[in-house]
Amino acid sequence: MKVLVCISNVPDTTTKVSFTDNNSKFNTQGVQFIINPYDELALTRALEITEKQGGTVTAINVGLAETEPSIRKALAIGATDAVRINAEPVDAYFVAEQIAAYAKSESFDFILTGRESIDYNGGMVAGLLGEMLGMPSINVITAIDIENGIAKLERDIDGGREKLECTLPFVASAQKELTEPRIPNMRGIMAARSKPLKVVEPSGAQANTQTVAFELPAPKGACKMIDATEAAKLIDLLHNEAKVI
Repeated sequence: MKVLVCISNVPDTTTKVSFTDNNSKFNTQGVQFIINPYDELALTRALEITEKQGGTVTAINVGLAETEPSIRKALAIGATDAVRINAEPVDAYFVAEQIAAYAKSESFDFILTGRESIDYNGGMVAGLLGEMLGMPSINVITAIDIENGIAKLERDIDGGREKLECTLPFVASAQKELTEPRIPNMRGIMAARSKPLKVVEPSGAQANTQTVAFELPAPKGACKMIDATEAAKLIDLLHNEAKVI
């Protein structure tokens, strides 16, 4: 079993967001970066499957040199090896193109991503990879098992849960119920230092988008407290001031 897991390098959720260069770039000064949590679930489940059935797990990241601490953490969690495509991850299409170009020559049995990255929340890479590689893609899975070359997957849908089967190879994106993330132990951290991390240059594809400017959300307005006995006053404010009813 040969598995590829896509890893994003994202700011910790406690990060205070600010921008530089006339609000066109995210300010990384003093920011702690982590593995995207959904990607960490994908990595853990891939490891569980290969530990049971045998095989290897490769972590792949599209990013510059500063993403390597997150990649090393993926190795410490248990990934066999890792690949960093040396390019700035400008948008989802560009990232998927770079990963697809690498995956085409490696014959992976399946590819896992997180459902979305917690910085841009695009949720597009898994579907794009499936199209570019000519593979089925299944989004936001909550369970996955491989039996006799058949993948059995589950995902939540409106009003219920859907069970799916598909042949290998395929692409799937991980939802939070998939498994529990692993915490690297000291043995894993030490082993990660000697595991291979291959750096490859990007394919010739060019990003099709660029960021013009970022804007912070408008600050929250003042809160008006209405006594529980004054329902008519509340209704009046909602109708005439807030204009929501």
